[in-house]
Amino acid sequence: MSDDLYAAKLTIDLDVVAANYRLLQGRLDASGAKAGAAVKGNGYGLGARPVVRALHHAGCEDFFVAHPHEGVVVRDELPNVNIHVLNGPLPDAVDEYLNYGLTPVLNSLGDIALWRAAAKARDKRLKADVHIDTGMCRLGLDLTETETFLNDAEEYLDGIDLGLVMTHLASADVVESDQSARQLDLFKSAFGRLGRGTGSLCNSSGIFLGADYHFDIARPGVALYGGNPVPHLENPMSNPVTLEARILQIRHVDKPETIGYGATHPVQGARKVATVPIGYADGFHRIGSDTGFATIEGHKAPIVGRVSMDLITLDVTDVPGHLAKPGAMAEFLGRHRTPDDLAKDWQTIPYEVLTGLGPRYARTYKGAGA
Repeated sequence: MSDDLYAAKLTIDLDVVAANYRLLQGRLDASGAKAGAAVKGNGYGLGARPVVRALHHAGCEDFFVAHPHEGVVVRDELPNVNIHVLNGPLPDAVDEYLNYGLTPVLNSLGDIALWRAAAKARDKRLKADVHIDTGMCRLGLDLTETETFLNDAEEYLDGIDLGLVMTHLASADVVESDQSARQLDLFKSAFGRLGRGTGSLCNSSGIFLGADYHFDIARPGVALYGGNPVPHLENPMSNPVTLEARILQIRHVDKPETIGYGATHPVQGARKVATVPIGYADGFHRIGSDTGFATIEGHKAPIVGRVSMDLITLDVTDVPGHLAKPGAMAEFLGRHRTPDDLAKDWQTIPYEVLTGLGPRYARTYKGAGA
């Protein structure tokens, strides 16, 4: 379908994604660790296929997905990389895991038993990772299961070719929390007792906690896509995403008029309002009503009134008239606004901003992997 049929567009610079990967790898180099990449959620909303091509071009060999069908997409692009399925094995899809070379993360003794039985039925060793929960209380062997597993690991791992032994940091981006240090101690103890496998602990934020957290393979996610892994500091990552929408109409308004649904924005005086075709159906949250701004050639245009399904209204009174006109592009992400900026406006996190980028944008990719 022609991009001319879209009034809003996303431009994704894959060279920036690759540069973010190399920056994170640089943080790991001194400890000898390697950076993998979390590409779940359709490459955090940016598009899994071009993203994995760009990351592989930058040197990435280990990719982490949530669901096996996401892993199939990665395998279709990259035949010779390691693909880890974080949510574990599905009992009716064992052969598909094997056919596509997907490595399940075993999150319970039940998962381990399932995979061990699959290996026995096929009379061969099957690759798998093991997840030990050290404080997230979500997926992974809990403390009781971990103790049971460690006391008889040889039996539990019969027929399993163990790859990664991992855990997941719960508070790595919370500078005042001591949870990461406690998780590190628990993981070091369990990993040491197991005495096998490849250690994997840190996410994007964990990379910045220091070499003790690096182990063998890191699993960065949001930082690759421009999210700040150290929210208490200036963001070291670069934003690869530009989101723009075309001005459809300019209106001149004055009191006592109101703007948008619910008449929530009363006009205080003569203003000029631009309407652009983007809304909550495109992943632009309704909580962003009357909050934040777009830019038009670098000039701020505050959002006024409620964000609706398909439209947003901008106050362009202070934007030069030759710039604020039908057909001009208003930028919501890019040089002047980052996913973290929108996350603050929406009282959420950049993960949700990025993964919510909808299908109604024309998408243009630049750089290696496009």
